[in-house]
Amino acid sequence: MSRAINLDAPIDDVKALCARHAIAISTIEALTSGGTRVVLLNPDGAERIRQLMKAKIITTPVVRSPMHMARQPLPRYR
Repeated sequence: MSRAINLDAPIDDVKALCARHAIAISTIEALTSGGTRVVLLNPDGAERIRQLMKAKIITTPVVRSPMHMARQPLPRYR
């Protein structure tokens, strides 16, 4: 099961829900197409959010910000 979920809800609402249910967030970002993309630290937390916000899950393709940068390992210099 994926830890990433796209939700039709503001970032602050998603953060508040995660805090209220003690669900740890790995990363969170606003979607250009509207809504929020959240990646949880563990699959159990992701499943709990899916249960709590099942009416708000975005199942259609979304547009992420071009400013989003995937995590890259730090360069290693000799």
